[in-house]
Amino acid sequence: MSARRKITCIFGTRPEAVKLCPVVLALRARPEVETRVCVTAQHRQMLDQALEVFGVTPDTDLDLMQPDQTLAGLTARAVAALDEYLARERPDVILVQGDTTTVFAAALAAYYQRVAVGHVEAGLRTFNKYSPFPEEMNRAMTSRIADWHFAPTEGARRNLLCEGVPPERIYVTGNTVIDALEFAVARIRERRPEVPGLPAGLMDDGRPLVLITGHRRENFGAGFESICRAVAELAGRFPQVAFVYPVHLNPNVRGPVFRALGRRANVHLNEPLSYLPFVALMDRATLLLTDSGGAQEEAPSLGKPVLVMRDTTERPEAVAAGVARLVGADADRITAEVAALLTDPAARAAMVSQVNPYGDGKASGRIVSVLLGEAK
Repeated sequence: MSARRKITCIFGTRPEAVKLCPVVLALRARPEVETRVCVTAQHRQMLDQALEVFGVTPDTDLDLMQPDQTLAGLTARAVAALDEYLARERPDVILVQGDTTTVFAAALAAYYQRVAVGHVEAGLRTFNKYSPFPEEMNRAMTSRIADWHFAPTEGARRNLLCEGVPPERIYVTGNTVIDALEFAVARIRERRPEVPGLPAGLMDDGRPLVLITGHRRENFGAGFESICRAVAELAGRFPQVAFVYPVHLNPNVRGPVFRALGRRANVHLNEPLSYLPFVALMDRATLLLTDSGGAQEEAPSLGKPVLVMRDTTERPEAVAAGVARLVGADADRITAEVAALLTDPAARAAMVSQVNPYGDGKASGRIVSVLLGEAK
């Protein structure tokens, strides 16, 4: 190892940036570390929004995103570009986060270059390789390569142990998304950001607000048609409730959403939001209806019930704690569960907790301590 340890953080999407930027900032506070950031820009626009919030400027931007990119095409381009990058830069360690195509491609390229890999948010599993797709296998295959496994929970640690990962390579740190959320909440409560695309006064008028996010590939087609039917039914049944949906840029999402919901007065279809406005909207919401992983982790800290539009989750801790519930993409189930939370205060109160099973906001410091050999 060199006198200054050279650590490169590699990511490509907004969720990765949100969860790794607190680690980047913690590393950059340590003079004994030469910290580099390399982005693939797997999601160009949404990635740049998150980087701006945390004040992180990439040292290398591979800019791999292409219109209508396929998983195979993106994976091939990412492995080739990252292999070249690692051969040139020769870091001691790379850090990757989560389960994206960028994560698996970076881990594989690092393996080819014999560079050590630290995997942040390791050990999450549904044990169904097609749900979430392709994230479940991206994460599992990265675990086969990683040298350090930063598990957010004891459940994730147990998953890794069951797969034969040596216990001395696993560190339960909490999830860095809580570090990011605490950073964001302090900012928005000091000065609340504008949420583009909302009617004037909606953030302050006190009416119930359902925040919707959806982008999972396994819901493309019939799943999104069903989700949109549910939202349309709910919007008609509850005209006094605002339904706010920042719509993902993927055309497989935007097509059915705008066709089904574009003309409903109390459904507000926004462009994707940057991180601070999104956190402000979560903080304002009555409940979340989502298929996102990050929202399942963030919302409990804000006291918001979460209905998860998936049949499986690799984040079972929130379900076990009662603050999240799996509802799938079935229109009738979604409608019934949302209606219950909007009309029954006891049902909503039962899903509100001040204890977040995903961490205490100190995960980034723990990860840095492990990498620098300070953790016992």
